[in-house]
This record gives sequence, C-alpha cells and structure tokens, in this order.
Amino acid sequence: MNHYAILNQTQCQRVSDGTIMPLLSGCQSANLQLLLVWPQLGDFDSMEYAWWLQREGKQFLDQGMVIRAVGIGNRSSGERFCDYTGFPKDWLFTSPNAQLHQQLDLYPGLSLKIPGFSKTLNAYLNLLLMCAGIGSPGTLAEVLRGYFGDRQAPQLLDDEEVVRTMALPPIKGSLFQLAGGKGFQRPFELATLRLRNMTEVLRNWNTYVPNAAYLTQRGGTFLFNSEGKLLYQYRDLGLLGFAKDMSRPLSFLSDRL
Repeated sequence: MNHYAILNQTQCQRVSDGTIMPLLSGCQSANLQLLLVWPQLGDFDSMEYAWWLQREGKQFLDQGMVIRAVGIGNRSSGERFCDYTGFPKDWLFTSPNAQLHQQLDLYPGLSLKIPGFSKTLNAYLNLLLMCAGIGSPGTLAEVLRGYFGDRQAPQLLDDEEVVRTMALPPIKGSLFQLAGGKGFQRPFELATLRLRNMTEVLRNWNTYVPNAAYLTQRGGTFLFNSEGKLLYQYRDLGLLGFAKDMSRPLSFLSDRL
C-alpha cells in the first residue's frame, strides 16, 4: 500500500476557508510530514491527540515538521473542534465519511449488526460495547490509568491552571497535589481532562457528530519524510488507544528528530 499516494491524492475540506484540496498540499518540501487520520472530531481520541500537540508540538515544528489532520465531520465540526482545542484551522481537514479510513485499512471498530437496527443505532450499540472493552483492546486499562495516575507520564496540569468541566466546580491544578504530589500524572488528573472533553462534546453533540454512523471508526498516525517515505505508522486498535505509548503519545517523534 502506498500510503503517501493515497493521502496526497485525497481531497478534503480545509476548515480555515472551506477549500476542497489535497491533504498534503504545500507540505512536500517539509523535512517531516505528520498526517493524522482521526475518527469523529467529537471522539475523545481526536481531542486528546490535539491537546498533546498543543502541549508539545512546537519543538517539532521548530525542526521543520508540518502537521495535517483529517477527521470525520463537516466544516462546522472542524470550527468548533479548533475553537475548543486550539488546533489550527489551517491544519485541519474534514471528511463526511470514513472512505479515507477504509482506503488506509484502519480499524472500523466493533461492527455487530442487530437485525432491525439502523446503521446509526448499530453504531451506538457498538460504541457502548467498545467502551466496555469489547472489540476495543486496552480501553479499560486506559480508563483506569486516567483515574489511578501514571508515574511514567508527565504532570498534565500546572498548579495555577483551572479546569472547568460543567459537571463539577472549577478545579485548580494544585488540587491534584493532594492525590499524589507533583511531577507526574496524578490520580484523577487525566480523568478530569477527559470529563471536560466529554461535557464539551455532549453539549454540542450534533455539531461534533453530524453523522453517527461512523462512531466506532478508529484512526491512524503516519509520518513521512520530504521524499514521501513512510517513517512511522500507528493504527488505533480501540477507544483511547491513539498512540503506542499513551503515557507519552508523541514519543515516536522524539525518537526521529
């Protein structure tokens, strides 16, 4: 499979201006091209991936890397996603379906079909089962890591940072010191960030998920050099599994720069 050719030929809508254009247009001269094929833009994995890029991406951009991402949704989904996460609108493209994901042979997620159920109802059912770990390896362990903490992961919130989830009173970052200290991912720290994402998506569900038929579709990460050679790829295996090392999702870039 020629991943670069598929991505270079695929045209999607850029969120910044609505232009339909190839995903890798204007990227060919960059030292490294990071192409992220995300699931629904309302998916927790898409939001969490964007958060890590906002946190740690600048060091890689300074070394000549460009980033492009495409997620399932429409331009309204993309605008809301970028406004919430801070992900640049020039970098984000949207696709109304999972055609690109299928071309790249990405995991479609659990696909049980209940007779009499519509495609959308089956998607909701399969998503619920995946949340329980069925057809979604690693999901339950990753959920627990969010609650119990991870000493291999960095601290996620500064002491003065305030997290507003709508479901709880505002939480100051320093509060997590009471759960274990500083300098690593403390208990409940990641779970709180995920709760913030969840309330954002649920409050704006129809914007983030204009077509629920693709709720279970998983994504992938592809890193190319300036010649289009595939240097690294990772294919999501389940919910909350968008990186090989979830403690440090961007560690694969550090190994190559």
